[in-house]
Amino acid sequence: MKLAEGSDVQTACCAVGISDATYYNWRRRFGGMGRAKLSEFRDLEKENARLKKIVAELELDKLILKESLNHPKPRA
Repeated sequence: MKLAEGSDVQTACCAVGISDATYYNWRRRFGGMGRAKLSEFRDLEKENARLKKIVAELELDKLILKESLNHPKPRA
């Protein structure tokens, strides 16, 4: 909004509390995307986070099973 009003990048970034380097990184990353692409990108990020959580849980289960196999069993 600030840039549309005629402010320069540094002033606009300072007004919203980000560095101009952050602005240029975001512009490079998201600059050519329309609403549909941004929505798809967000959905993919959510799906990626969900899958990472599943992998972490499976890895934990695997470690628990390995530990239980190495634990000595009591004799009756």
